[in-house]
Amino acid sequence: MSDSMVAREQLKSIVERVERLEEEKKAISDDIRDVYAEAKANGFDAKVLRQVVSIRKQDLTERQEQEAVRDLYLQALGMLPDFQPEEQQTEEE
Repeated sequence: MSDSMVAREQLKSIVERVERLEEEKKAISDDIRDVYAEAKANGFDAKVLRQVVSIRKQDLTERQEQEAVRDLYLQALGMLPDFQPEEQQTEEE
């Protein structure tokens, strides 16, 4: 068998494997959509559930860093009250 025939068969095999995986990915995506639809039908907020799933994928340090930056941005925009530790609040009162 010539090198070009071997390369052609390898290429065909790779393409067919990718096609099968794409089909599986679509099926899994459909299954996930169905689970969110079920959750919504049971009264859960699908958008919030997606956020929870995303948060659970993060490690603790990554999540804490992301929350700190988000809170900083929200505070800068006036969307969060200024935070003062309890010691400062009692000293000022």
